[in-house]
Amino acid sequence: MIEILSKPSMLSVVVLGASGDLAVKKIFPALFSLYCRRLLPASFHCYGFARTEMSESAFRQLLMSHLTCRYTPGETECHDLMEGFLGHCSYVQGNYDDQASFVRLQRELEKREHKDGTTKRIFYLSVPPFIFLPASKTLHETGLLAEIPGTLQCRLVLEKPFGRDRASSDALTKDIAALCDESQIYRIDHYLGKEVVQNLMALRFSNLIFEPLWNRNNIDNVRISWTEEIGVEGRAGYFDQYGIIRDVMQNHLLQMLALVAMGEPGNLHPESVRDEKVKVLRSIQPVTEEQIVIGQYSAASFRGRQRAGYLEEPGIAADSRTDTYAATVLHVQNRRWDGVPFLVRAGKALGDQKAEIRITFREVPANIFAASPTPPLANELVIRVQPDPALSLSVMTKVPGLRMSLHKTELNLSYASAFNATIPEAYESLLLDVIRGDKSLFIRDDELAASWDIFTPILHALEDGSVKPLPYAYGSNGPEASDALAARYNTRWE
Repeated sequence: MIEILSKPSMLSVVVLGASGDLAVKKIFPALFSLYCRRLLPASFHCYGFARTEMSESAFRQLLMSHLTCRYTPGETECHDLMEGFLGHCSYVQGNYDDQASFVRLQRELEKREHKDGTTKRIFYLSVPPFIFLPASKTLHETGLLAEIPGTLQCRLVLEKPFGRDRASSDALTKDIAALCDESQIYRIDHYLGKEVVQNLMALRFSNLIFEPLWNRNNIDNVRISWTEEIGVEGRAGYFDQYGIIRDVMQNHLLQMLALVAMGEPGNLHPESVRDEKVKVLRSIQPVTEEQIVIGQYSAASFRGRQRAGYLEEPGIAADSRTDTYAATVLHVQNRRWDGVPFLVRAGKALGDQKAEIRITFREVPANIFAASPTPPLANELVIRVQPDPALSLSVMTKVPGLRMSLHKTELNLSYASAFNATIPEAYESLLLDVIRGDKSLFIRDDELAASWDIFTPILHALEDGSVKPLPYAYGSNGPEASDALAARYNTRWE
């Protein structure tokens, strides 16, 4: 439930894993941006907690090296804001399973929190997945997750991945549920914080022209792509344990699919929105071997350089079966979407880098222009998430001249040019929602379970060797079988 409360008299944000890349490059800069925009309460303090031995001064220097004044261009004002923000940042060194370390943290919190006011504590677990449970248990055992109605609120923010399959995800959910209430848990998927992804609901439900057409009668197919030009590059240890399906497809891309396919919620209450997403995910059958193409990149020359194959990357075992590419077709089995293929793909070491949704409409029936020299093409709505967030709609128009000739034209809306404003980073939006208590863009436990149901069987098949990744050259468009998969549905990957 979204809070009606005013800002708390004290906000304490504790980032566990504070010396890691995610904390230093994303979380603290996002908090700084909220500070610059005066969206944090006057009384707030940020605590970094990690195993790394570091002085408070060194911690602040580390943070400063990654802060930018996105909303304040003036150099003097920017420096003053940085100094002001860093004055609200402290560092506590400790171990995640050590109660004494968390007791020291608790003392630091209590030094600044008002005994006669309201306090909100946010514990952000920016740590590897195997630390989620030990850290949560120690927070619980030291009383740091205990709430006091009307006085103290505590929130636990978890980063993906939430488990490796349905069973491990359920076990993690059950174990954490024994430590705090589901209402306190915020499972974050940073793609849901991206401005274009958030705009999906506004686009669909606040414009009369789209929703009447948003169904099987008018839409031929939906393609959702996430591609990167780079390989694992420094993330080999993490990536080899999870692969592209767990890292991107089961979360980011399924969430985008759910927002495209969901029915209109009765209102904007977080539970209403999440109820509709769960309905979509539960309507998708588990992926079978016939529905998916899995790949692993091999050595090739790309952009003037020889690139190593996945099995040649430092830290990768020579017999690794980890997926670096996956393309699948999903079917939402309900009245709105029956028969419409949702083609989803994600991959590393490909020829371009982008994340986008392409919605291809059906051709106009009995089109009077069908016999013209330039026959009409189907309309297509493209929602580009990155780079350069934008919306474009292709329409057929007459070419100026003395004969009837048609041409495909794009109506473009570039966020950078259309809005004279700095677009918030995903973590800014999501952290502000955590502070406000708005869970619309966070993953509920049943939503998580439904998403794992879709991919768990194929992940097990990949692990036991019954499905093997196909090789594809670094810098290519992925395995050839992926193009054949799209061609089955009379479409192609862009």
